[in-house]
Amino acid sequence: MPDRIDPARLRALDRAHVWHPYGPMPGRQEPLVVESASGVRLRLAEPAHGRTELVDGMSSWWSAVHGYNHPVLNEAARDQLDRMSHVMFGGLTHEPAVRLATRLVEITPEPLQHVFLADSGSVSVEVAVKMCLQYWRSAGRPAKRRLLTWRGGYHGDTWQPMSVCDPEGGMHELWSGSLPRQVFADAPPDGFDAEPDEAYARHLRELVTSHADELAAVIVEPVVQGAGGMRFHSPAYLRVLREACDEHDVLLVFDEIATGFGRTGQLFAAGHAGVSPDVMCVGKALTGGYLTLAATLCTSRVAEGISSGDVPVLAHGPTFMGNPLASAVACASVDLLLGQDWELEVKRIGAGLRRGLAEAAGVPGVRDVRVLGAIGVVQLDHEVDMAAATRAAVREGVWLRPFRDLVYTMPPYVTGDDDVARICRAVCAAAKEG
Repeated sequence: MPDRIDPARLRALDRAHVWHPYGPMPGRQEPLVVESASGVRLRLAEPAHGRTELVDGMSSWWSAVHGYNHPVLNEAARDQLDRMSHVMFGGLTHEPAVRLATRLVEITPEPLQHVFLADSGSVSVEVAVKMCLQYWRSAGRPAKRRLLTWRGGYHGDTWQPMSVCDPEGGMHELWSGSLPRQVFADAPPDGFDAEPDEAYARHLRELVTSHADELAAVIVEPVVQGAGGMRFHSPAYLRVLREACDEHDVLLVFDEIATGFGRTGQLFAAGHAGVSPDVMCVGKALTGGYLTLAATLCTSRVAEGISSGDVPVLAHGPTFMGNPLASAVACASVDLLLGQDWELEVKRIGAGLRRGLAEAAGVPGVRDVRVLGAIGVVQLDHEVDMAAATRAAVREGVWLRPFRDLVYTMPPYVTGDDDVARICRAVCAAAKEG
C-alpha cells in the first residue's frame, strides 16, 4: 500500500490537478476529504465545522441505496475479483453479465426483453437514441431522426443526451447552437397527485401528431425530473405519451436512471402509470453505488427491426461493456434490494421526510416543499448559496449537495429514523442559510 497523503497535501494536489464535476479548473471551493465510508456515514480525513463524519443525504448522487461498505456487496466484489475483474465482451460472454441481463428482463416492465450493458447513465441514453434512430433507418424511414421531450429534463452530459436536456434553463445552453435540434413540449404541470391538465395532455398529443413523420422517439424521465429541477408530475402524462406514440408510430423511451430501483415508491417509475416504454435506461443504483454501470433495455420489435436492416448490428461497443466485476456487484445489489421489503423502507423514509421537512415550509425564501418516495425537496425562491448551504448542513453532521434553487435529499434506503430526522434538520438549516 502507498503511504497515506497528508490531508493538506491532498487538497493541494487536488486543486492543482483534479477537475471536479461542474466546476472550474482550478476549483474555487475546498472539497472535503473523505477517508472512508460505512453504513450511511462518510468519515472525513480531518474535521469540518466540528464534524469528523457526515450522514450521507445524497446516496452519492442517488446510487448508494444500500449505504457503504455493505458486506453482501463486498463479498460479491471479492468473489468476482478472484475469478476475473474484466474480459472483453466482443466474441466472449460470462455468467455475471448473463445473469444481470436476465434479472433485468425479469424485473422491468413487459415487453422489454433485450439488454445492452453500458458504462454510465449518459452512455445508456446515447445507446437508446442510437437504437431509435437505427430502428427507423432500418425500416426505410430515415427522416424519422428527431426526438421529442419536455422542458425541465436532464438526461446526461454526453452529446445526444445534452440535446434533450432543457435548452434554456439547463446547464447545456452553451451548446445550443451545435447540438441536434429536438422538439420540446412545455414542462409537465407540477404535482404527482394533481389532477391531469387536459390542455397539457392535448398539447402533448398535438406535438406528437404534428411531428410524427420526423420523430424517431419521445424520451422523458417518468414521474420525476431529476437534475433538471427535482420536479414531480402526474403519471397520467406517461399514459398520454404511450397512446400518442402508439397512434403515430413513434418509439417511447423512459430514462429511469435516477428513478429506477425503488426511489419513487415503485420499483420503476413507469409502474405508477402502468405503461411500458419501447426502450428504458437504468443506472445509478444498479450497482448500489459500487461501480459504474448502466443498461439500455428494448423490446423485441426494436431489436429485430435493427437486426433486419442494411446494417444489421448496433454499432456500439464500449471497452468495458458487460464488465464482470460491475455485473457481479449489480446482480448482488438487485438481489439485496428485492430480498427485503424495500417498499416499506422507502415509505418509512418518505414519512420521515414529510415530518422533518414540514418545518421548512415556514422558512422565509422557501417556495415549495415536496416529497415522493424517498426523495425530499425544498425549493427556494432564489438561487441557493451553495457554499453557505453546504456549511449549514455540515454543521448539522450531514452531507448535501444543493443546486440551482434546490436543497434536496435522496437518502440511502438503510438510513435509520434518527438519521432521517438529522437529514431533515440539515435540509432546513441549509434552506435558511442558503
